[in-house]
Amino acid sequence: MFVLEHEDQELYDRVQEQNLNRQYELLSNCIEIGLKKGPVAFDKYMLWALNHVAVANISQFGGRFRQEPIYVGDHRPPHFHGVGDWMDRFISTVQENWYIWTPTELAAYGLWRLNWIHPFIEGNGRTARAVCYYLLCVRSGALLPGTKILPERIRENRIGYEDALKAADLAWDDGHLDFTTMEAYLAELVEAQLEDAGSACA
Repeated sequence: MFVLEHEDQELYDRVQEQNLNRQYELLSNCIEIGLKKGPVAFDKYMLWALNHVAVANISQFGGRFRQEPIYVGDHRPPHFHGVGDWMDRFISTVQENWYIWTPTELAAYGLWRLNWIHPFIEGNGRTARAVCYYLLCVRSGALLPGTKILPERIRENRIGYEDALKAADLAWDDGHLDFTTMEAYLAELVEAQLEDAGSACA
């Protein structure tokens, strides 16, 4: 069961908004578990669950890695036959660098790399933003305060987001792992979130 955007835009938008609310509730649970278990809690099952909730009733293939090609503007994600391997490498890189990279570095890598792989048919951006916030919070040791959290701020600042994705893509194409532009972009948004939270408490 699913609704198509072009058939009923109002219903589609309402379902999508409710999905985002449910995804945040699930994400909060995941962060709580991650704070207890550390890097081993970050696995493909969590990613499948976050994607499934994000696209429930608007996509039939939520929570499963894609088995077909997908195109994102000028970016050509890897062939679907390699998605499983790329995701294993992605998760392994996060776990292996858990105590080496800073919270914003880990979050920046997660946000860029998941978008680069584009492992799902639908909801890749929503899942990547949730993963980004998960990594930031768990690596920081707490669910960060704020009424407007990082995923929402990213959605509202798309130009910086897209520019940072392109910068990391270009570096990768040249044979380098460089997501410093994404890290700087996220650091500014996180600072704004914490400042707003502090003002609300004052």
